[in-house]
Amino acid sequence: MNSSAQALAVRQEFDGTNTTLAIPETSSTAVAAQAKAMVEARYVMALRRPRQWDQVRQDLLKECKRPSFANNKSAYYRKPIGNGVEGLGIRFVEVALRCMTNVLVETSMVFEDDVKEIHRVSVTDLESNLTYPLDVRVTKTVERSKPSDDGTYISVRKNSYNKPVYTVPATDDDLLNKRAAQISKAIRTLGLRIIPGDLQDEAESIIKSIRLDEAARDPNAERKRIADAFGEIGVKATDLAEFLGHTLDTCSPAELVNLRGIYGAIRDGESSWKSVMENKAEQTKGADLKTLPTCSEESFAKKKDAWRKAIEGGKAVNDLIAMIQTKELLTDAQMAEIASWANGSAAP
Repeated sequence: MNSSAQALAVRQEFDGTNTTLAIPETSSTAVAAQAKAMVEARYVMALRRPRQWDQVRQDLLKECKRPSFANNKSAYYRKPIGNGVEGLGIRFVEVALRCMTNVLVETSMVFEDDVKEIHRVSVTDLESNLTYPLDVRVTKTVERSKPSDDGTYISVRKNSYNKPVYTVPATDDDLLNKRAAQISKAIRTLGLRIIPGDLQDEAESIIKSIRLDEAARDPNAERKRIADAFGEIGVKATDLAEFLGHTLDTCSPAELVNLRGIYGAIRDGESSWKSVMENKAEQTKGADLKTLPTCSEESFAKKKDAWRKAIEGGKAVNDLIAMIQTKELLTDAQMAEIASWANGSAAP
């Protein structure tokens, strides 16, 4: 090899100075070597400065005890699924990973075309060499209440208010916001798999207690803050009253905490007010069905003549059954007999 193409390379490493014979590299091999050196440096630093779990716990719980952090919408949320699904948010995960140290969060785009992007998000514990990856799909479209400025759109559907909703190409700002939101959700999901469960439980307990204390200490101020926060995302005070079943001024501290958690879920894109009200309706319907008595055979025999006449008069079977079950529940056999009246198969 030509001696003019060779040189001595002196590199300062963690364990001393290393002198090697360097050979000029192509750009691709240089980039690969640089990436390898960065990864090795991170692992060396993690081994030389391991985390102290007692210190991690102290730092994390200290952060959670700050009212400004505990009341942050992204620190803790409540999704309206069933009786409610609660969870720690992206702000908590960011703080927890910072307190833990020696955790690497990486994001890279692995695919892109005219329709979508796919980003690979990974969270690595450098001390245990444990990595959790997740691929995130980001579509390059958004939904709007009207078509694009030139009148074009990709598709259209009717929303719950029977109004058209148009799918249109996303602008650069729209795509930036969608990408950031999806990646944040992935980091939160993966980060919670790295953070020890006992620390999560302690932090969750502190955040909820601080929120409850804040609401109990000055419920009027907390009520106004929550109403203003919901107003910023298009939810009126009357909507909140409909959800609660009473006016806001009679909210208990626990209800205020619940509303703040729901606000956090909506604000972070985890839920929507529409899904909140749909879940509320399902829960109410389920509770009503559980308290209604079942129609006895004697009661059915007394009332079926009148019900048959209603069917013969043109009332739909489903409408009649729905009306009856607002007061009492029908058995499968009773509903089948009512359905048979519409077909004329039952004896008069």
